[in-house]
Amino acid sequence: MAQAALFPLKHAIDALAHDGVIAYATESVWGLGCDPWSEQAVSRLLAIKQRPWQKGLILIAADMAQLEPLLGRVTPEQRLLMQSRWPGPVTWLVPVSEHIPRWLRGEHETLAMRVSAHAGVQQLCRAWGGPLVSTSANLSCQPACKTALQVHLRLGGELDAIVPGHVSGAKRPSEIRDLISQRVLRASA
Repeated sequence: MAQAALFPLKHAIDALAHDGVIAYATESVWGLGCDPWSEQAVSRLLAIKQRPWQKGLILIAADMAQLEPLLGRVTPEQRLLMQSRWPGPVTWLVPVSEHIPRWLRGEHETLAMRVSAHAGVQQLCRAWGGPLVSTSANLSCQPACKTALQVHLRLGGELDAIVPGHVSGAKRPSEIRDLISQRVLRASA
């Protein structure tokens, strides 16, 4: 595979449509993404990252409407709670049906979801027309990439596109909360 280069958004969308894996800037680090409904794309992303499927993945979206098909087990009160923290740096572990593919939820009965406040992520998800898998751009247990150059040097040969952009400057990754218990599993500050 050729070394990934910075491509306009159109090229990234085309790569996603063909089971590709892309990199893009988020609030705090660069992320790797792919079509969440393509087992082939998710498997490839996990192989690039050297991440076990059992851990599950995060879906990132431009707005709550993009996640609506996945929110069937969410109560009206839980929905209001999610909306109160979105868009923003909170990832919710949301109860989902067993019909959600294992390649997304891993060994869990929940799926991690976030509506991003990052303009580039919102633009990317809107252009794609739905949520994307989002995981930090790095090999498992290694520091996450903070610049496009780091992504290019560390992972570029494995990627189909690197979307131009910059991280927003958040110091830490998003907070992760369980929607049912509201327990914080990863603090953001």
